[in-house]
Amino acid sequence: MPHCFSRSTACLCAAALLLLAASAGAGGHDRAFSPGEKLTFQIKWGPFPAGEAVLAVLPMERREGTPVYHFAMEVKTNAFLDLFYYYRSRIDAYAELPMNRSLHYRQRTKTGRKTKDVVVDFDWQNNLAHFHRTETYFHSKREPHLKSLETPLLPGTFDPLSAFYYTRMLAPQERTLTTRPISDGKRTLRANLKVIGRETITLNGQSYDTFLVQPDLKGVNPVFEKEAGATILIWVSADERRIPIKLKSKVSVGSFTGELVGVEGVQGFDITGMTGGGRISNAAAAVPDSFPES
Repeated sequence: MPHCFSRSTACLCAAALLLLAASAGAGGHDRAFSPGEKLTFQIKWGPFPAGEAVLAVLPMERREGTPVYHFAMEVKTNAFLDLFYYYRSRIDAYAELPMNRSLHYRQRTKTGRKTKDVVVDFDWQNNLAHFHRTETYFHSKREPHLKSLETPLLPGTFDPLSAFYYTRMLAPQERTLTTRPISDGKRTLRANLKVIGRETITLNGQSYDTFLVQPDLKGVNPVFEKEAGATILIWVSADERRIPIKLKSKVSVGSFTGELVGVEGVQGFDITGMTGGGRISNAAAAVPDSFPES
C-alpha cells in the first residue's frame, strides 16, 4: 500500500502537469493565471483521504536578467498515512516570459529517511538540460548518492510543472490531440493529450462545466513513474482559466482521486466548501533544507 501510494501520487501529479490542451480554435493566449493564485487538492485513495497537493503562482522574478514566472507545487501525505509512509515533495519551476520555454526546475522529495534533491538547468545556448541529483539518508553513515547528466532539448521544451501552466493559456476543443516537448532533465520527450469531450461534474454540491482530457503516457514511464496499466482522467474548467477540478487514476490496487477543495487569488471563481487550502512559501529559495517531521 505505501509503495503503491507513492507511485500513484506521482502519477496523479504527473497527470496534472501533462495538461497539454489543444491550442486550435478561439481563445488564444489569454491570461489564465496570475501571481497570487493558489489551488489546493485533496488526494483520496478510494474513499479514504490520503494527502494534499497545493499549486501556486508566486511573484514574478528575474533570473540572469530574464523575467520569469515562478510556479510551485507541494504534495504531502496526511497525518494518518505519515504513520505508515511519510511523503513530502516540493517543486519550483521557472519559465521564461512570454511562457515559451523553461529556464530552471528543482524538486526536493522526502520519503521516510531518504531525501532526494533534483536541479535542472535549461541551457538554451547549447540546447541542453543539465541534470543534477543528490540522495541523502537521515541518521545514516551512507555517503550521498550523486548523479549528473546532460540531455538534448527540443525547441520550446517545458519542465512538467511549467507545462501545466502553459496549457492553461490555450483554448481546448473536443476530440483533439496535441503534443508538447517536456523534460525533467533525464530525458526529453513529446507528451500527448487527448481532449475527449465536455462534461458537467459535481463536487461538494456544486456543478462545473468541464473538458474531460486524458494524457497518453506511453513512453513517459521513466520520467513520471507511471504504474503499468494505469489510466488517468482530468476534468478542467471550460472557461478562460482552465482550472483542473478533478483528477482520477485507476491502478492495479484500486483508484485514487484529486479533488479541488481550495481556491485563492482567482477572481470570480467560486467553490462550495472551500477550505482555503495549505500554505506555500513565495520565497525564491523556498525549498527547505528539511521537511518537518509532522
